[in-house]
Amino acid sequence: MALIQLRNINRIFHQGDLEIQVLRDISLEIQEGDFVAIMGASGSGKSTLMYIIGCLDSPSSGTYLLKGMNVSEMDDDRLSLIRNESLGFIFQSFYLIPYLNVMENVLIPSLYSSKNIEFKKRARELLEEVDMSERMKFLPSELSGGQKQRVAIVRSLINDPEIVLADEPTGQLDSKSSRQVMEILSRLNSRGKTIILVTHDPETARYAERTIFIKDGCITPG
Repeated sequence: MALIQLRNINRIFHQGDLEIQVLRDISLEIQEGDFVAIMGASGSGKSTLMYIIGCLDSPSSGTYLLKGMNVSEMDDDRLSLIRNESLGFIFQSFYLIPYLNVMENVLIPSLYSSKNIEFKKRARELLEEVDMSERMKFLPSELSGGQKQRVAIVRSLINDPEIVLADEPTGQLDSKSSRQVMEILSRLNSRGKTIILVTHDPETARYAERTIFIKDGCITPG
């Protein structure tokens, strides 16, 4: 069974009397351990698709099965648990809390976890792996963009999720930092993590094993 199964997913937004269809009959499968890039121009629907896969948004119609479970039938509490323990999120804007230091930012998801993990020990090991162990007490304002994204990656991993979703993770980074971030994601994938990457950049997408192209809310041949 596929880790992720989407069947005829549609997403419609309403603005007054106006109906805007962002996703149209999306069907795809992602296997455990895949590294998938979702590519498309701005407004193509690629981020909306990622939000649905990440249980941050719900489809207007269609079926989403995650590990064989029908996500559309889950209540808010169950969805929150899935997001916290099975999914890790990395965003273009980092979303680090400015008054918390690196270690404190990394540990935030662990506050809501029921997993039996030595979180501080895991945080130190992960920060060391991305060359951030010497900056554990730094505030976000004291970090470069690449360093902030490495902290965000560690935060996404603290609860040991099965799936990591990255939405334009290199969008605010220079070429060197972008390469470092993508090499980290590649290493994670080689260790069995399922990586779903949203990007408009072909250079970033080349790290993935498979690329899905979205245009006008539809999957296209590319």
